[in-house]
Parts: sequence; C-alpha cells; structure tokens
Amino acid sequence: MVLVTSLQSSASDFALSVGFSEIYSMAPNIRGSDRRSGDMRLTWMRVLDYSKNSKLRVKAVRESFRLPKEIIIEKPKEDGATDDFKKMKKKFLDFKSDIYMRNPEVFNRLSENQSPKFMVIACADSRVCPSKILGFELGEAFVVRNVANMVPPYENGPSETNAALEFAVNTLLVEKILIVGHSRCGGIQALMSLQDEANSSSFIANWVQVGKPARFKTRSVASHLNFEHQCKHCEKESINRSVLSLLTYPWIEEKVKQGKLSIHCGYYDFTDCSFEKWTLDYTENGQHSETSPSFKNREYWA
Repeated sequence: MVLVTSLQSSASDFALSVGFSEIYSMAPNIRGSDRRSGDMRLTWMRVLDYSKNSKLRVKAVRESFRLPKEIIIEKPKEDGATDDFKKMKKKFLDFKSDIYMRNPEVFNRLSENQSPKFMVIACADSRVCPSKILGFELGEAFVVRNVANMVPPYENGPSETNAALEFAVNTLLVEKILIVGHSRCGGIQALMSLQDEANSSSFIANWVQVGKPARFKTRSVASHLNFEHQCKHCEKESINRSVLSLLTYPWIEEKVKQGKLSIHCGYYDFTDCSFEKWTLDYTENGQHSETSPSFKNREYWA
C-alpha cells in the first residue's frame, strides 16, 4: 500500500494520494490468496490524530473480511535538545517583547557602549548566577566566571580571568571589584581533595592549584572539622586569598591606593539563601598584610 504524506502541523500540508484502483490492485499484498474481487470493497480510511498518539496510523478496512490492516508511519521524534531550544526561544521572545521593546532608550544606549560600575568574579557553578541573585541589570556588571571564582596572581601569567580584569579596570574603568564565592563549591572540594604531588593531567586540578594557600590556611586552623566544614571554611578563605592576588596586579593596587577602585567580597549560601558581604580595608599608607588582608563593613543578608 502506498501512502504519500507530509508530516506538517498544518492540515493543508497533509495529503494522501492513494487511488482506489491502486489499493484494489495491491490487495494480494494485503491478504494474499484470500482476496475476492467480487466482495472486496474499500469502505473507509481513517487517519488517527498523531498529536494524541506518537504514531500516525492509516487504516484500510475491508468490510467483507472485517480485518483491519494498518500501515504505521512513525512521527519524527523530537529529541530533548529540540525541546530545550524551544523553551529557550520562548524565553528570548518574551525578553524581547517584555523588556527590550519596552525600553528602547536603554538598549539604544547599551548598543553604543557599556560603562558598568562593577567587575564581578564569580564561580561557573550553574546555581550561582550573579545577575539573578544580586539583581544586576544589563550593563551594570562586567562578569567573569571560572571554577571556584579564583584570581591567579600576576606572576602566573595570562589567563582569561586576568584578561577580563585588565579590560574592566583599565578600559571600562569599573569602580568596584566584587568576588563572589558560594556554598558547596565543587572547585573548592577538588582543591581540598588534592594530593600533594604537583603533576596532574587534570585541568581542574591544575587550575585549583591557585587556591593552595587557602587550603593550607584552612588545614592549619580547621583540621579538627569534618571535610564538609573544612570546605566551607576554605570557600571563604579562598575569596580572601583572591583579594591578595588582585593586589599583585600593579594597575589594580595603584587604583586602590588612589581611591578610584574598591575591592569587595561576597559569599552566597544557597542552602538557606543568605549572603555575606565584606570589603577590603586598604590603609591610607598603602600597607597590607601579605598573608591576611584586613576587612571592614561586614554585613549578613538573610
């Protein structure tokens, strides 16, 4: 039996081109020797709605034998990725209609340039989006995200993090750098689980080596705690060590000295949705401890 069909949602695109004479002539292939030309009558064809069924069925029923025959044409299945992008498309179009189209002045300005006040260094963790949890609007924060929100020291050489820092501080002239750490960080867990041997083929292990000073201090003051609590301690200590790393960049320290740039820290605990914030206390004479920076303006948001 021949069926020519276009599997489109529009009824106008759906066509069946089967002649009665063709069906009659092909009856032996349907029933074989049981075909009786005098009794053979095609009484109806029915297309079941494939939107309610995963299969498109075309049934040819011969009334005389009352033996329905089916040709089953599988509807093309959409994989999960297609569904994901359908949802993404809807969200994008909602954004366009609800936000973009209603704020033409804002987006015209942003199309020309950006002048964010904040440079945010956050973790790549999917549960920690700075714009979501801290309410940054478009154009308000220049953001770089990496594993465990770490800042490598100046002497470590080029990386995507210090390239972003250079652009944000020297070109965009941001006023504030905010490092945001978080609870249950996989990068910090990897850091705390590192073996002492330095050589490793793991990109993650090689990256989190940056946080070794934070791990060392955590083990020296929190060795009596279980692994989970040691990690939580290290999550915050790593932020403080990244502050010291920021001050190894001459152009950052110079702007901090001049009062043109301030450095802030944040810790987001998504287990209870709380946020801790503290600020580097850089003294007037430009002196700071190389192992333990001084902080001020500690706040707890909950």
